[in-house]
Amino acid sequence: MATNHTARPRKNESPERFIKRFIKKCKKIGIIDEVRDRKQYTKPSTKKRLAKKKAIARHKKKLRKQN
Repeated sequence: MATNHTARPRKNESPERFIKRFIKKCKKIGIIDEVRDRKQYTKPSTKKRLAKKKAIARHKKKLRKQN
């Protein structure tokens, strides 16, 4: 995912608030997660296993909410 993401400070916006808003935008479009994933190589089999584990957890959570 190659995206150039920009944010401009609003009028009378504190620097802390601006940074918080920028980080929130980055999380929303997935930049933070992608950087974390690319830090270290993961084997395709490991990715499959984790994806299956997450899918099972989502399914169990969905079943809990229905009951």
